[in-house]
Order: sequence, then structure tokens, then C-alpha cells
Amino acid sequence: MHPPPVGFFSARVFFLCRYLGLMAALLGGGNALAAAAASDLVAAGQLRLQSQRLAKLYLQAGLQIQTESARSQLQKATQQLESALAELAPYGRQGRTAPSLARAQGLWSELRPALRAPYSPQALQRVLAVSDDLMLVSGKLSLLIEEQTEGSVGRLLDLSLRQNMLAQRLARFYLMGVAGDRSQGRQVDAEQARREFTVALGELASARGNAAAVKEALELAQTQWLFFDQALTGGGSGAGSDQQSLARNVATTSERIAEVLDDVSRQYAQAYGSTQVAAAPGGPRRN
Repeated sequence: MHPPPVGFFSARVFFLCRYLGLMAALLGGGNALAAAAASDLVAAGQLRLQSQRLAKLYLQAGLQIQTESARSQLQKATQQLESALAELAPYGRQGRTAPSLARAQGLWSELRPALRAPYSPQALQRVLAVSDDLMLVSGKLSLLIEEQTEGSVGRLLDLSLRQNMLAQRLARFYLMGVAGDRSQGRQVDAEQARREFTVALGELASARGNAAAVKEALELAQTQWLFFDQALTGGGSGAGSDQQSLARNVATTSERIAEVLDDVSRQYAQAYGSTQVAAAPGGPRRN
């Protein structure tokens, strides 16, 4: 069986966001609110995810690692981020969320031209700085939207969406090392992201009442995490073609785990508003 094309699940989850929005308009009462909340969480999760994925893809193309594929994915990811911003436009009229959304829109107006600039160390630093700011404000927006939901599934959905951002962030840190960043700060940030990812993956897997489809998707995510983690820890200190081969492995596995994690989020989005998932422990939250 051939794997789905790269970006297949990401597009599917985003279209699910649109589908849930339509269902919110058609349904009444609590079902409509649940569908709308799931749609909004997915859109906010897309902002957070693409902030790190776009930076990774810019770096990947600049390092000439599967260059054409990276450029193509960069264009598609740009479209997904802009669609997510459009989906979240109503939050610009709400007092609590309006500042965060306005900040996200402003940061995107800075990041978009930065991503089009020719690759250079200075251009890369600009992309990395703005993408991190966008990640933080998107995380705040996600949390504000999640606070409007009821039950545990909204939190689990947001947590699963955050996992995808962390995976892309880990790949970005790896490629920064390939680009010559040997700083202690990068290594500390990468280890922290890895630790947060493994803890959250365990929390998702242990959530009481996970539906069968959720469990199946999480099992696949745990397997794919082993491959991705192996790629991340398989080296990177080599030279020439060996280093390029290792970097290609990280780039490829980071996209594959994105597909699998998108499927996890899809299952939680579909479960949202039901009683399939019991209350999850409320651990500390980060953007």
C-alpha cells in the first residue's frame, strides 16, 4: 500500500474545519456550538502549526534539501495559513480574542514577504524570529478559543493540534543545526520541545474513553514518532552527502508524522461535543 501524498491529511483536516463550520450553521443548539468550536480550534491550530512548518520549509529549501518539494509545500502551507486567518476573522469582533488575532494578522504580513526573500543567514534569522512570534500569539488565540469550549474533547483536540506544531519545530531545530547553529539555546529548546511532545503523546494515548478510531490513529502516531525521533537522533554531524541524506530523512519523516497527527486531530474534531472522551487531567499549558 502506497503512503498518501504529502499534505494529504493536512488538507483533509483543514477541509474538515470548513465542514464543521457548515454543520454549525445547519445544526441547532449544543451540536452547532460544538461544531463551530471544533472548526475554530482547527483553524487556530493551523496558524500555530504553519508558523513552524513554514520556517522549516524555508530553511529546507535554502539548504537545498528536496528543494522543489519544499518550495511546493511552502506555497501550499502559505495558502492554508491564509485560509485559517480568514476562517478566524469573526474573532476580530470579540473583545478577548481581537488583540491576538490582530497581532497574528500583523505578523503574517511580516512573515509572508520574509519567506519570499532569497535565502541568507540574515533572511533566515528574520523568518525564524517572526515565525516564533506567530507561534506564540497563535497559541494564545488557541487557548482563548479552547476556554470557550465545554468538556475535555476540546482540550484534547487542541493538544493534538499542538503536537503537530512541536513536530515541525523539532525538524526546524534539526535543520538549524545543519545550517551551522551549534548554540546551546537551540539544543535546549529542541530538548524541551521533544520532552513536551512525548509527555503530550502519552496524555493523549491515556485519555479515558478514547474512541476506537482515536486509539487507532494514536497508535499509528506513536509508531511514526519512533521513526521521526530516530531520524532526529540518527546524526547530523557528518559531512557532504551523508549529512544531506540524514537531513532528507528528517524532512521526509517530519511530513509523514504531520499527516498522521492530522488524522489524530481529525478524529478528535469528529468526536468533539460527544461524551466519548472522559475528563483529561489539566496539566500545565504552553503556547
